Amino acid sequence: MNLERCDWCGGDPLYVRYHDQEWGVPVHDDRALFEMLVLDGAQAGLSWLTILRKRENYRCAFDGFDPERIARYDDRRIAKLLADPGIVRNRLKIAAAVNNAKAYLTLRDRHGALGPFLWRYVDGTPRQNAWNSLAEVPVKTPEAEAMSRDLKRLGFSFVGPTICYAFMQAAGMVNDHLTRCFRHPELAKSTSISD
Repeated sequence: MNLERCDWCGGDPLYVRYHDQEWGVPVHDDRALFEMLVLDGAQAGLSWLTILRKRENYRCAFDGFDPERIARYDDRRIAKLLADPGIVRNRLKIAAAVNNAKAYLTLRDRHGALGPFLWRYVDGTPRQNAWNSLAEVPVKTPEAEAMSRDLKRLGFSFVGPTICYAFMQAAGMVNDHLTRCFRHPELAKSTSISD
């Protein structure tokens, strides 16, 4: 059976699997959301497929995206990350991951869990969009702009409105699968995944 998919996923098997099984599925687990924020920041200026191919390496290099551990990374640990060919070796992006772990802890102390904090930008329910072509899909929205502003106030970096909207799409806060994609109606029925 030949399923119709969003144009962006192309034919790479890893990308197709990500499109079919992960992208746009609602995520509420705090650690998974933190990982997605860090990886979306790492992706800035690169293709998502580049990051997707390195995702398992990132998980190993960044202690399973445990914010408590990442927040304690010192200069020696950062130097080790900069020498790791399994991740994007960009000093600013690595520093942002460490910084964002610290900001995550601040957010948790002030506002509680990350999931409810982020999901409030869509009132806790995935937005069901109805785009017919990639040209219609926005790169940012007022909700992504508000999320970006609030995260920056809490000390996060690499969280501009475009990155925040890509994060919202990936985390299922918005259903941006094209209407002709087989995943659109499936995710229109979905509201969450098990944590």
